Amino acid sequence: MLLEYLHEHLKLSEEFSEKFDTIFRHEHVKKGDILFRPEGFSQKIIFIEKGLIRTYYLKDGKDITYLFLSENSFLAPVECVFYNRPAPYGWEALENCEIRSAPYREFELMFSQVPGMEKFVRLLLINILDIVAGKLYSIQFQTAQDRYKSLMESHPDILLRAPLGDVASYLGITQQTLSVIRSGK
Repeated sequence: MLLEYLHEHLKLSEEFSEKFDTIFRHEHVKKGDILFRPEGFSQKIIFIEKGLIRTYYLKDGKDITYLFLSENSFLAPVECVFYNRPAPYGWEALENCEIRSAPYREFELMFSQVPGMEKFVRLLLINILDIVAGKLYSIQFQTAQDRYKSLMESHPDILLRAPLGDVASYLGITQQTLSVIRSGK
């Protein structure tokens, strides 16, 4: 799936397809596995071929979901990769997942070698920036009902794939409030 995804966005030669296939290891991750702990350090980038992963952080001992990422998503601990410091977020598999992982530096070496790769990565980063900006906007300016409606419009499958407690913390509400919103009361 990684190679199919890359072929959709880049014109990859057979040589570079093989290089990507070599540097990105196949991994099977079980539901509930922690791929990366908050305040941890990793230089690894992952691509989700199958499954759902949440990013989360800990605040006053409480586990708070920040984002949900599913098939055809890249994930990297930005703070570690670019600033050489621990990342505040952890990653947890919410389903059995098939992922591909690679050291970021090996992935980065491909930037100058693969035509269009720098533009592709720039578009990935812009997409991530848009997701984070949308999350910030929703927390600052939307009601809980609006955030729920927005989630259902953009990712209706999340309620089927993620535990309700994780969905509630993602929305910035309690599970009880989520139940009230879902019942339409």
